[in-house]
Amino acid sequence: MNDMDKARALLPHWIEHNSEHAAEFLNWADKVRAAGHKDVAEDIALAAKQLEQVNDTLAAALEALGGPSEGAHHHEH
Repeated sequence: MNDMDKARALLPHWIEHNSEHAAEFLNWADKVRAAGHKDVAEDIALAAKQLEQVNDTLAAALEALGGPSEGAHHHEH
């Protein structure tokens, strides 16, 4: 497997992983907001939005490489 094949396999994993983190950030933003820390909650929610923007950039990179590799699969870590 060459480096471009590896990138095509890794990019979907990174995108999924970032999405999981963004969802967790939003969950915690709600908890922090409920505890009375609105400004902190807004910062955490902003971080989630920024991860979504990162994913858009990674998705563009993946598309430029021709999409996910056929052997790409999800793995736990």
